Amino acid sequence: MALGCAALGSSPCASLPGASHSFAVGSKFCSRLWFSARPRGGRFRRLQRWENSSRSLLFARIRALSSKSAGGSDDRSTTSEKSLNPYVWSDRKSPRICILGGGFGGLYTALRLDSLVWTPEKRPQILLVDQSERFVFKPMLYELLSKEVDVWEVAPLFADLLASTTIRFLKDNVKSVSPFDAVADDNKSSPSSIGGKVYLESGIQVEYDWLVLALGAETKMDMVPGALEHALPFSTLEDALRLEKRLEELERERFGPKQLPIDVAVVGSGYCGIELSATVAERLGERGRVQVIDVNSEICPSAPTGNREKASKVLSSRNVKLELGYFVTNIALKDSNEPEKKNKRVVLELKPANSRNTRKAPPSTFLEADLVLWTVGGRALVPKAFPTNGRGQTDTDETLRVKGHPRIFAIGDSAGNKDSSGRLLQTTAQVALQQADYAGWNLWAAINNRPLLPFRYQHLGEMMTLGRYNGAVTPSFFEDITLDGVLGHTARKLAYLYRLPTNEHRVKVGVSWLAKSAVDAFSYVQGTVLSLAQKS
Repeated sequence: MALGCAALGSSPCASLPGASHSFAVGSKFCSRLWFSARPRGGRFRRLQRWENSSRSLLFARIRALSSKSAGGSDDRSTTSEKSLNPYVWSDRKSPRICILGGGFGGLYTALRLDSLVWTPEKRPQILLVDQSERFVFKPMLYELLSKEVDVWEVAPLFADLLASTTIRFLKDNVKSVSPFDAVADDNKSSPSSIGGKVYLESGIQVEYDWLVLALGAETKMDMVPGALEHALPFSTLEDALRLEKRLEELERERFGPKQLPIDVAVVGSGYCGIELSATVAERLGERGRVQVIDVNSEICPSAPTGNREKASKVLSSRNVKLELGYFVTNIALKDSNEPEKKNKRVVLELKPANSRNTRKAPPSTFLEADLVLWTVGGRALVPKAFPTNGRGQTDTDETLRVKGHPRIFAIGDSAGNKDSSGRLLQTTAQVALQQADYAGWNLWAAINNRPLLPFRYQHLGEMMTLGRYNGAVTPSFFEDITLDGVLGHTARKLAYLYRLPTNEHRVKVGVSWLAKSAVDAFSYVQGTVLSLAQKS
């Protein structure tokens, strides 16, 4: 009968839930039959030891199978946990602040925290995590195309920016976040002594006390069929460098003996679309044709009147064609059967935005282009652990803390913060910079058990570049005054020079820009003198 019990233990039923109970009943029945006819003497003792050993192995197998059927951990999950590499903080007692994202929100929050006055026991350890090794001053990416700035000026290395601080930097991608500070209401908080854990794609596990979500957003390239394959976004340093390379390829190919024009289609007439159109049109000159497509009936609908009027004049002077009131429905190669070549033309299908009745809708309009630039749509990058609003952003309270998570702050494109009238704030660098200042202060206040400040956004005005030596600036305190042309261009560059991350980088860039301006001025004077000499 003992052999019968062993055979029963290897039955396919062992993998079913509840199998341990049936096996326990079966083993009692086998035990009673065995002891009712057990032999005596040494043979009995040897058989009894064999029975005890068999029963131990049987029950061990039953417990393992029962645990696995009930959802217990297996060898693979144990190995996965062991394979994680915990991030080693320099001090276990000091508060640990992990900042996800090194854009305007994340970097400036870290710098703000480092600049505040702390007691020795409360001074936090700050870890900044970003997928890139460079901080990108995005409003000045257009100057890379116009050759006004160098990469190191608008995209310095984090290692250089943080060299004189206590902030530590880690280049990695965020895989997931596991917060431990969730609260059911204001009076009941999690008993956990830490804020949670961040899991990075490299396998590093970061345990934190406080967390800042500042991961920003990415351009939505899946809104229209063919956009992902045939259009270029313009949001990151990699996007700007890719566009620069593409323009150089087209210029080498088209600006030869035949002098073929380059057709560029820009989807979106917001600030990014208009600044990009003006810059590209100025660069290509008469050898290029730029067209702007948008569903709105006017460019930059949220911009001040002065900026919008100045932009319209500049675009008109550079022969930029506006296709307003249309939306793109498809982007495809002009001829998919044509022989392979490096630069292929594409066709954009446009439809009127105001055609409600599809039966009476006018036929589609088709537009050919050598290059399509996509500047519309954005997707906030928020870990799945947090609920989001309609724009994909985390809901925050007035102190920038994520609702339900008192140890987590969210700023920039990741945060659905509202102004005093209850409207969601725009995802601009100006908003992120002000949020970073408040987030840094409120983290200091939370760690030192001080009251937190409610975030109050102050609109300072709007600026835009329209190419080399041309721009438009409308300050909030002079709404009816717009600085344009060279004056607007200079005011914008000085404002951005002031907003660069650190004093050291600010001085280096200022000296570089001053030297470039001196060279340009000398070249202009020299050219003017030579022109006058030739006329005389």
